[in-house]
Amino acid sequence: MVLLNFAYGSNMLSARLRQRVPGAQLIGTATLRGHALRWHKVAKDGSGKCDIVLAEPGSAVHGVLYEIPAHEKQHLDRAEGLGIGYAEKEILVECRTAIIMATAYVATKVDERISPFTWYRALVVAGAVEHGLPIAYVDGLRAIDAKLDVDAQRHAQHMALAAHR
Repeated sequence: MVLLNFAYGSNMLSARLRQRVPGAQLIGTATLRGHALRWHKVAKDGSGKCDIVLAEPGSAVHGVLYEIPAHEKQHLDRAEGLGIGYAEKEILVECRTAIIMATAYVATKVDERISPFTWYRALVVAGAVEHGLPIAYVDGLRAIDAKLDVDAQRHAQHMALAAHR
């Protein structure tokens, strides 16, 4: 059994997701209409991570749809902090010419004043570029204000993953 997951943050990057869920299979790009991307999910390290929120008609979040083997989902749940920082929500996304039911993680603790680390933004951008998301959308991701992580080792590790593609 497999589950469909809509990745819209750092999990868009295949290498990042497969570190967490080795059996994940790419379905393709997808769009979540009527939502906007925010970087306000409070992470354990105090930085901001991505979230999807309801927004005005015409808004959209672009992302990547993956099949997640049911027996590996617990690894993704743990990495995402299901029940701690994220909840799971069923959503309808457009994939190619079909509307598909998928799951997504949505933030349960947010703070509009926080910023992501530069390495996290780099992972999100790398995933968007890897999957050919619209250039204007990618440019918007690149423009997000981010701060440098004081943990130099963590920064270097994640930046290397983002550059690897």
